[in-house]
Amino acid sequence: HPFDTLKVRLQTQPNPPKYNGAMDCLRITLKEEGPAGLYKGVTSPLMGIGICNAVMFAANGTFRRMLQGGDETKTLSILEIGTAGSMAGGVMAFVNCPVELLKVKLQTQYGPSTSATIVKTVIKGEAGAGAVKPYTGVLDAGIRTFRQQGMKGLYRGMDITLLRDIPSYFSYFVTYEGSKRILAHFNHHGNVSELSTPELLLAGGVAGFGAWIPCYPQDVIKSRMQSNLKYKNTLECFRSLQMEAAGGNWKVWFKGFGPTMARAFPANAATFFFYELTMKFMRGE
Repeated sequence: HPFDTLKVRLQTQPNPPKYNGAMDCLRITLKEEGPAGLYKGVTSPLMGIGICNAVMFAANGTFRRMLQGGDETKTLSILEIGTAGSMAGGVMAFVNCPVELLKVKLQTQYGPSTSATIVKTVIKGEAGAGAVKPYTGVLDAGIRTFRQQGMKGLYRGMDITLLRDIPSYFSYFVTYEGSKRILAHFNHHGNVSELSTPELLLAGGVAGFGAWIPCYPQDVIKSRMQSNLKYKNTLECFRSLQMEAAGGNWKVWFKGFGPTMARAFPANAATFFFYELTMKFMRGE
């Protein structure tokens, strides 16, 4: 989560930027807010990550069976695996969007204590055009967002979430299955069931990199949309970033990329490893 907090803060910082990079963001956050600042918004993914992963893997399994046409012995092509993954990503986005929105809202609250600090952010429908009371936690953020903006508020950025997750999960599963098949080809005569724990961890970690490569700019737009209500829609947010990039700051599309990659390998290695263990257990192996 600390890596994710650094990513979101780097993505959503104003222009000119507050932070010079990930290490500067870490230093300032620790100085101004202490270690707790790195864990703001952690409750939302803790509550939602299990559901998100369950929906994603269940949907992926369902779409794979559809592509197999009822023949579970059929080996899907890499393209078919990617297609199933992209459709699963589209399904998961409907669960993922509000979870990430609440997380981003809390991560972009600055100050040593959310219960004592006034956040200098204008939030439509709350306290007019001045300082507003900060969120005290994920439930407070969810309730207040729903009261002020309804379900539309909780699904702010849904369109860009879909545009991020569909290509991301195509690449995610293609990279994972492709890595497994390559490792099996060289080490196990093509038998993926014989892959060792380190090989599965390697494939999962590489998949984490693969998931972010086709979608990182979309994630920047999503974070900006969900943290700042000045944007009327995703297109306006995109144009704002495009103008910033055209002004010479092309790196705006990749802010926070370093912390994201640092987190991607271990997080996804663990995710796929436990997924494989669960599937083996369910098959009675």
